[in-house]
Amino acid sequence: MKLEKNKEYPFIGIADIDESSFNVFEKNREEYTGQSSNKFKSGDVLFSRITPCLENRKIARAFLESSDIGFGSTELFVFKGKQNETLTEFVSYLAQTDSIVLPAINSMSGASGRQRADSNFIKKLKINIPDLKVQEKIANFLSTYDKLIENNNRRIATLEKLAEEVYKEWFVRMRFPGYENTKFEKGLPTGWEVKRVKSLGEVITGKTPSTKVPEYYDGEIMFIKTPDMHGNVFTAQTESYLSNEGSESQVNKLLPEDSIMVSCIGTGGVVSLNMFPAHTNQQINSIVLKDSVLREWAFFTLKSMKKTIELFGATGATMTNLSKGKFEGLKILYPSNELLVEFNTITKPFLEKIKRIMLSNQNLRKQRDLLLPRLMNGTIEVK
Repeated sequence: MKLEKNKEYPFIGIADIDESSFNVFEKNREEYTGQSSNKFKSGDVLFSRITPCLENRKIARAFLESSDIGFGSTELFVFKGKQNETLTEFVSYLAQTDSIVLPAINSMSGASGRQRADSNFIKKLKINIPDLKVQEKIANFLSTYDKLIENNNRRIATLEKLAEEVYKEWFVRMRFPGYENTKFEKGLPTGWEVKRVKSLGEVITGKTPSTKVPEYYDGEIMFIKTPDMHGNVFTAQTESYLSNEGSESQVNKLLPEDSIMVSCIGTGGVVSLNMFPAHTNQQINSIVLKDSVLREWAFFTLKSMKKTIELFGATGATMTNLSKGKFEGLKILYPSNELLVEFNTITKPFLEKIKRIMLSNQNLRKQRDLLLPRLMNGTIEVK
């Protein structure tokens, strides 16, 4: 498989792979300059080889739209079916099982925090594989769950886009209800003000409980980091969870649901709402809103401030570092209360629908993940 130098192709990196989905779709195209990379075709399986991505099972089947061939990070293995022996669709599910993942983890070597799985070790694994007809039945059965999940993801994206379009029409293009007859004072519509972020509610900066105390972790309270928030209106599941003891060690840090979380260190300007009570790490500033009617407007307002957050958090390096004080002091254009109530009435149903669909997806994933190992080891047969 060859790529032409100085030509653009689909590019998929580890960050593009969501461990909650067995599929990853083309998002970006990059110029191929001959750099070291892994090449793959649409439909191939991308398998993260570096810690902690492998432990988190960042493994997915790649689907490309603009080209049949793409390239990605060298931290990915590429799996595909072997002619007359295995189907790639079956391999994509097999790669998610303990029979592949655990030996890959055990084969890791290298410096702490940057350990990588050994491809030669994986190639030597001996696994019982059913015949092609059985493989096809298993893959088809499991794919029904993934199709439902992907369809739900499209519904979520549509609902978010609809709500955001109303926001842009009203508060960016300034064509809000009654704008034709609205008077302006000092350049602002009557009843509007310039306020600061801290006027929205209490701002809380997260903190990481000591990792030297194992009892603080592996409970049921979400501990949110920026990667958990990416692409999610609501953050409903996380890589790490705290115990009650871990939560109580963080005085006044527990966020009630529907707090607005904003990443301010590292990748700045990622915004999400927590679906359940949660803690965050120190890279995230969160707003516990003083009034729930602000939720939809404040969410889209903060989302639109990504460039502002990056600008005020610039440190001379590529990483954003916006302190709590600077975050609280960011200026926002605050509409009239009547307009906020009207916007909430229109857009709240969109976000509530998104929440219900996300919960449905969680249940679908649990069912699929329970069935996966049983189908693979023959405990359950597909007729």
